[in-house]
Amino acid sequence: MTDNAVLWIVVAVLLIALVVGLLLMRRNRGRRQVTKQREEAEQIRRQAEADRIEVQRREAEAARIEAEAKLAQAEADRRAADAAELAAQARERAEQVAGSRSDVEERLRRADAIDPDVPGDGRPVTDGAVRHVPRDVPPPGQADPGDEGRRGGR
Repeated sequence: MTDNAVLWIVVAVLLIALVVGLLLMRRNRGRRQVTKQREEAEQIRRQAEADRIEVQRREAEAARIEAEAKLAQAEADRRAADAAELAAQARERAEQVAGSRSDVEERLRRADAIDPDVPGDGRPVTDGAVRHVPRDVPPPGQADPGDEGRRGGR
Protein backbone atom coordinates (compact mmCIF):
# COMPACT_ATOMS: atom_id res chain seq x y z
CA MET A 1 0.00 0.00 0.00
CA THR A 2 1.19 3.30 -0.86
CA ASP A 3 1.39 6.28 1.31
CA ASN A 4 -1.25 7.91 -0.73
CA ALA A 5 -3.68 5.08 -0.19
CA VAL A 6 -3.00 5.11 3.56
CA LEU A 7 -3.62 8.80 3.60
CA TRP A 8 -6.93 8.36 1.80
CA ILE A 9 -7.93 5.61 4.20
CA VAL A 10 -7.08 7.83 7.19
CA VAL A 11 -8.99 10.74 5.64
CA ALA A 12 -11.96 8.45 4.91
CA VAL A 13 -11.91 7.09 8.49
CA LEU A 14 -11.72 10.64 9.86
CA LEU A 15 -14.58 11.71 7.63
CA ILE A 16 -16.67 8.73 8.70
CA ALA A 17 -15.81 9.47 12.35
CA LEU A 18 -16.74 13.11 11.81
CA VAL A 19 -20.05 12.22 10.15
CA VAL A 20 -20.86 9.68 12.90
CA GLY A 21 -19.94 12.28 15.54
CA LEU A 22 -22.14 14.88 13.88
CA LEU A 23 -25.00 12.39 13.68
CA LEU A 24 -24.58 11.48 17.35
CA MET A 25 -24.46 15.16 18.34
CA ARG A 26 -27.57 15.87 16.30
CA ARG A 27 -29.31 12.90 17.89
CA ASN A 28 -28.31 14.03 21.38
CA ARG A 29 -29.44 17.54 20.60
CA GLY A 30 -32.81 16.16 19.47
CA ARG A 31 -33.07 14.13 22.68
CA ARG A 32 -32.18 17.18 24.77
CA GLN A 33 -34.77 19.22 22.88
CA VAL A 34 -37.42 16.52 23.42
CA THR A 35 -36.47 16.34 27.11
CA LYS A 36 -36.64 20.13 27.37
CA GLN A 37 -40.06 20.15 25.65
CA ARG A 38 -41.32 17.44 28.04
CA GLU A 39 -40.10 19.43 31.03
CA GLU A 40 -41.71 22.60 29.68
CA ALA A 41 -45.00 20.76 29.05
CA GLU A 42 -44.90 19.33 32.56
CA GLN A 43 -44.29 22.78 34.02
CA ILE A 44 -47.22 24.19 31.99
CA ARG A 45 -49.43 21.34 33.25
CA ARG A 46 -48.43 21.98 36.89
CA GLN A 47 -49.16 25.71 36.50
CA ALA A 48 -52.47 24.99 34.76
CA GLU A 49 -53.44 22.59 37.57
CA ALA A 50 -52.62 25.24 40.18
CA ASP A 51 -54.64 27.78 38.19
CA ARG A 52 -57.52 25.29 37.85
CA ILE A 53 -57.57 24.82 41.61
CA GLU A 54 -57.59 28.61 42.10
CA VAL A 55 -60.44 28.97 39.60
CA GLN A 56 -62.41 26.28 41.44
CA ARG A 57 -61.79 28.10 44.72
CA ARG A 58 -63.06 31.36 43.22
CA GLU A 59 -66.09 29.58 41.72
CA ALA A 60 -66.87 28.09 45.14
CA GLU A 61 -66.55 31.55 46.72
CA ALA A 62 -68.87 33.03 44.08
CA ALA A 63 -71.39 30.23 44.70
CA ARG A 64 -71.18 30.87 48.46
CA ILE A 65 -71.79 34.59 47.98
CA GLU A 66 -74.69 33.87 45.63
CA ALA A 67 -76.20 31.52 48.23
CA GLU A 68 -75.82 34.23 50.89
CA ALA A 69 -77.50 36.73 48.56
CA LYS A 70 -80.40 34.34 47.97
CA LEU A 71 -80.69 33.76 51.72
CA ALA A 72 -80.66 37.50 52.37
CA GLN A 73 -83.29 38.02 49.66
CA ALA A 74 -85.45 35.28 51.17
CA GLU A 75 -85.08 36.91 54.59
CA ALA A 76 -85.99 40.29 53.10
CA ASP A 77 -89.02 38.77 51.37
CA ARG A 78 -90.08 37.12 54.64
CA ARG A 79 -89.69 40.41 56.50
CA ALA A 80 -91.63 42.25 53.80
CA ALA A 81 -94.41 39.69 54.11
CA ASP A 82 -94.34 40.09 57.90
CA ALA A 83 -94.47 43.88 57.52
CA ALA A 84 -97.39 43.63 55.11
CA GLU A 85 -99.21 41.33 57.51
CA LEU A 86 -98.55 43.68 60.44
CA ALA A 87 -99.72 46.65 58.37
CA ALA A 88 -102.93 44.77 57.52
CA GLN A 89 -103.44 43.92 61.20
CA ALA A 90 -102.82 47.56 62.13
CA ARG A 91 -105.38 48.76 59.56
CA GLU A 92 -107.89 46.18 60.79
CA ARG A 93 -107.38 47.21 64.41
CA ALA A 94 -107.56 50.90 63.51
CA GLU A 95 -110.87 50.24 61.77
CA GLN A 96 -112.12 48.33 64.82
CA VAL A 97 -110.98 51.12 67.12
CA ALA A 98 -112.59 53.74 64.89
CA GLY A 99 -115.84 51.77 65.02
CA SER A 100 -115.57 51.42 68.77
CA ARG A 101 -114.70 55.10 69.17
CA SER A 102 -117.66 56.04 67.03
CA ASP A 103 -119.93 53.82 69.12
CA VAL A 104 -118.62 55.29 72.39
CA GLU A 105 -119.02 58.85 71.12
CA GLU A 106 -122.53 58.07 69.92
CA ARG A 107 -123.47 56.68 73.33
CA LEU A 108 -121.95 59.74 75.03
CA ARG A 109 -123.95 62.04 72.71
CA ARG A 110 -127.10 60.06 73.46
CA ALA A 111 -126.38 60.36 77.19
CA ASP A 112 -125.85 64.11 76.77
CA ALA A 113 -129.06 64.33 74.78
CA ILE A 114 -131.14 62.77 77.54
CA ASP A 115 -129.30 64.38 80.47
CA PRO A 116 -131.30 67.39 81.66
CA ASP A 117 -128.18 68.96 83.23
CA VAL A 118 -126.29 69.26 79.91
CA PRO A 119 -127.26 72.31 77.87
CA GLY A 120 -127.51 72.09 74.09
CA ASP A 121 -123.88 73.15 73.49
CA GLY A 122 -122.50 70.10 75.37
CA ARG A 123 -121.13 72.10 78.31
CA PRO A 124 -122.08 70.97 81.78
CA VAL A 125 -124.31 73.08 83.96
CA THR A 126 -122.15 75.09 86.33
CA ASP A 127 -123.66 73.76 89.55
CA GLY A 128 -120.43 72.04 90.65
CA ALA A 129 -121.41 68.65 89.26
CA VAL A 130 -118.87 66.88 87.00
CA ARG A 131 -120.36 65.84 83.72
CA HIS A 132 -119.12 64.64 80.35
CA VAL A 133 -117.74 67.26 77.96
CA PRO A 134 -116.88 65.81 74.56
CA ARG A 135 -113.26 66.49 73.66
CA ASP A 136 -113.99 67.14 70.03
CA VAL A 137 -116.42 70.01 70.78
CA PRO A 138 -114.87 73.44 70.06
CA PRO A 139 -115.02 76.18 72.66
CA PRO A 140 -118.23 78.24 72.73
CA GLY A 141 -118.49 80.67 69.84
CA GLN A 142 -116.36 78.60 67.45
CA ALA A 143 -118.14 76.43 64.94
CA ASP A 144 -116.80 73.00 64.03
CA PRO A 145 -117.31 72.47 60.26
CA GLY A 146 -118.13 68.77 60.69
CA ASP A 147 -120.38 69.37 63.68
CA GLU A 148 -123.76 69.54 61.94
CA GLY A 149 -124.33 65.78 61.63
CA ARG A 150 -122.45 64.78 64.72
CA ARG A 151 -124.49 66.45 67.45
CA GLY A 152 -127.84 65.24 66.17
CA GLY A 153 -128.99 68.63 64.88
CA ARG A 154 -129.01 70.35 68.29
